[in-house]
Amino acid sequence: MARILITSGPTREYLDPIRFLTNASSGKMGCALTEAALAGGHEVVIVSGPVSVAYPQDATLFSVISTDEMLTIARREFPKCDGAIGVAAPCDYKPVRVADQKISKTGDGLMLDLIETEDVIATLGAEKEHRWIVGFALETEDHRFRAITKAEKKRCDLMILNSPSAMSSLTTDVELLDRGGRVLARYQGSKSEVSRQIFEMIGKILIPK
Repeated sequence: MARILITSGPTREYLDPIRFLTNASSGKMGCALTEAALAGGHEVVIVSGPVSVAYPQDATLFSVISTDEMLTIARREFPKCDGAIGVAAPCDYKPVRVADQKISKTGDGLMLDLIETEDVIATLGAEKEHRWIVGFALETEDHRFRAITKAEKKRCDLMILNSPSAMSSLTTDVELLDRGGRVLARYQGSKSEVSRQIFEMIGKILIPK
């Protein structure tokens, strides 16, 4: 059996004490993958941004807010694990400066100065050594090409391609790609059922018997 790190949910990057950048990731897929992993007898460590779902109590949960926090905890926990699944949707950008007070309306437009956040899964991929990584790619165009590019860049052993329609939904439709971009399987249905099928493939390919 394996000890698996799962990143889940969105992150938040605050502009001021009230407002923040984020996305519609609900944590439902991360929760479903955790349930599937536990059902398979694996140990799970979750690093999750703010979500309303309740993760299984048998998993070890670390709650974070920002992408930097998710990266810090994931890097700390990954060496204790056999592999990682990056299903979280961390913010890709953060403000250069966070205002101390609420930004008030002035009647004029507001220009935001943003910089890229560090990529959580790419960082783990660069440090993975003997461990394995499964990534998720959610794209709106050139879906498979972008997923394959991400798999190479982030040194993922498997990449799961899904679509924006899956966010906050109870169902999903995914393709499972190997590191060379070959489609190994396509799954669709409830996130619980798809997660079970994903773990069957992970068990066959990545987890030693």
